[in-house]
Amino acid sequence: MDYNQFRHCGLNVALNILSGKWKPIILYHLFHQEEIRFTELWRIIPKVAKKVLLEHLKQMESSGLIIREEKHTFPPEVYYGISDKGRALGPALAALEEWANTYACEEVKELRAKRKVTA
Repeated sequence: MDYNQFRHCGLNVALNILSGKWKPIILYHLFHQEEIRFTELWRIIPKVAKKVLLEHLKQMESSGLIIREEKHTFPPEVYYGISDKGRALGPALAALEEWANTYACEEVKELRAKRKVTA
């Protein structure tokens, strides 16, 4: 398979849609909450800039993974939720986590240890 064929390969397309430092954690929170406000999401994801979070959310919305809903209140509130298309990723993401726990367990342990040290 040459590069042009790979560029249009389903795996490459899926990985490009999911790529980004913050997208996995955004998906994690959206899988575990029915809907979440932008400001709440920004507060629970440490160290992400608002601009970067907004850009990732826009990309995920344009890919159809999440739904953005604006409530016409004062002040306006913006909520995000997972779409059916995004929810369909659940089994694939669970399989990736299982793979990591089985075959990349040392890396997982190192990341968990670093998280405990910095927490």
